[in-house]
Amino acid sequence: MVFSKAFPRQIKGSSYSVWEEISLTEKEEKEIEEKARRENIELMKQCLKDAKEVGSDKTTEIAISLFDKRASHVVFWKEEKCKEKFDKKFKD
Repeated sequence: MVFSKAFPRQIKGSSYSVWEEISLTEKEEKEIEEKARRENIELMKQCLKDAKEVGSDKTTEIAISLFDKRASHVVFWKEEKCKEKFDKKFKD
């Protein structure tokens, strides 16, 4: 299933927006997922290091909590790519 997002596009002479659906290709989506995977591995390493610096008995729990927060950006990156494609397609 390919990722897609809708963006509003203003039509000259109209006060209403038209919603345009922008989809990623399978290749674009795979590239973003691979980039996110690499970055998430690095993030987890940083989270483990940060959690150890806190010096708690619950190092793993702290690292996982930090990771969950920091790694939640995969959808953000996909939305950004869709926005980039939207802007390029409907550039004024």
